[in-house]
Amino acid sequence: MQSTGDSRKRQFRARLGGIARNWLPHAFQRAIASLSGSSSTFRGEFGSWADASANCVGYDANLILKAVLESTLKVKSGAAAFERDSVVFNEPAYEWPLLTGLLWAAARNFGALSVLDFGGSLGSSYFQHRHLLNGLCRLRWAVVEQPHYVRAGRKYLQDNWLRFHENIDDCVIEEPPNAVLLSAVLAYIESPYNLLAHIGSLGAEVIIVDRTIVNFGSTDRLYIQHAPKSIYAASYPCWSLSESRLLESIAPGYELEQSFASLAFPGLHRIDSCFRGYIFRKNAPCVKC
Repeated sequence: MQSTGDSRKRQFRARLGGIARNWLPHAFQRAIASLSGSSSTFRGEFGSWADASANCVGYDANLILKAVLESTLKVKSGAAAFERDSVVFNEPAYEWPLLTGLLWAAARNFGALSVLDFGGSLGSSYFQHRHLLNGLCRLRWAVVEQPHYVRAGRKYLQDNWLRFHENIDDCVIEEPPNAVLLSAVLAYIESPYNLLAHIGSLGAEVIIVDRTIVNFGSTDRLYIQHAPKSIYAASYPCWSLSESRLLESIAPGYELEQSFASLAFPGLHRIDSCFRGYIFRKNAPCVKC
């Protein structure tokens, strides 16, 4: 006879499965997040995720994946420095707060870094920062993504350092992370606090929440974000999360180490919001040399 605890775990994992089904391709999220405020618009507020979804226009997920894969393969081969939103760049550029959080996690663990990158596309953040991470004594980067991204990642990109998984549990079974990255994710899923709770249960030393849309009121607000037609004719539900509620929802045993301005995006000012990033640490002694 199975315990009540086992039943609750199954129910929780089922909810997380629902979260995954509501993902947009992460590269698409980043593409929209990178646009100027005059290019992308927000409409709302809406009373529920279902209401917002009913008023959204779809997108061609396979077309987006193809563009991202082509760009990522150029980066992997050394023909480009990194890609963002399927656009390739020839000169390196780093997201310094994110990199600081990752290196700090490694410093707390004998210089070893194992990252769970939830919604990490085809490893965009990994390829962007791998030059400065390769000096670590050990590096493993695991992306948790939608099935079609995982299939492409495993076929064309996976190696001893970069791995792809369809769910969090499979990722943790292969190797427990000491750092979790949630970049441009929480605002674009139906139940962000369920995801935060699940991530907090993993026990990673560091949780990095980056490129997250927040407001400074006491309640979350739900909008539809419209992509400019020059990029892609699509729209999708989008949260502006209450920063105070977000910080209160981090799992017990974690504290905010640092917060920072993330992505400049003037369009969010029209809904009294902005992009912010946060680094949380587990309240436990770090591993000393």
